[in-house]
Amino acid sequence: MSTYITRREALKLAGSAAVGLAAAGGLANVQAAEHPSGDRPSAEHPVAKQPHAEAGKLTGAYGGDEYTLPKLPYAYDALEPHYSAKALEIHHTRHHAGYVRGLNKALAALSAARTASDYSSIKKLSRNLAFHGSGHVLHSLFWHSMTPGGAEVPDTLAAALKRDFGSVQAAKAQFAAASKKVEASGWGMLAYEPIGDKLMILQAEKHQNLAVWGVVPLLVCDVWEHAYYLQYANKRGGWVDSFMKLANWQFAAERYEAAIR
Repeated sequence: MSTYITRREALKLAGSAAVGLAAAGGLANVQAAEHPSGDRPSAEHPVAKQPHAEAGKLTGAYGGDEYTLPKLPYAYDALEPHYSAKALEIHHTRHHAGYVRGLNKALAALSAARTASDYSSIKKLSRNLAFHGSGHVLHSLFWHSMTPGGAEVPDTLAAALKRDFGSVQAAKAQFAAASKKVEASGWGMLAYEPIGDKLMILQAEKHQNLAVWGVVPLLVCDVWEHAYYLQYANKRGGWVDSFMKLANWQFAAERYEAAIR
């Protein structure tokens, strides 16, 4: 899958093309938001006015020569009551951080294998690269797929949703249903498919399975149990319903407009 990135960073990711969903179109510039994850809003810097990501871009998930954990675009308690501060903090600082470590470790191991001309573990290392890389990419998108209070669907995206799904409401209903019915662990995803110039709603198992190569993810919902179990126990449907109340359709629209350009 692809995202909105610079040419230099696209070339960087092309060199590690096995990164599952990321590698499908050169998803390297998953970057961090400007508002620190632990910050609380103030009169000078209220959360609502913080730029979540410049016109659909992301910053901070890659720096120097390694992948990094991006900051959140809001405070940990900003999504309450739909997403608790504790659940969000654990998800971000433990689970997402684990994918970042796994991705960097896989790339280091592949580098060592090339140096030694020893590819006996290539299957395992390639699998780890796809798994952890896709986890990092999708989590970096996930934080921006939510916003305090949610966001209305802008006109450009609304027209595309109506064209490809019949109505905005039908698209939202399909997205929620797909997210709730992902088999085992995975993601619900709204994506743009450039060959057919159309929107698709996909289910991703784990992070890297059931992808359509080349699509640009616009909005993603994490339905791994670690995303919601602390607050919702085994009630995935309740979590997805809450996610829909937080869904950042403005961010999705910015990514869509960038993709069709």
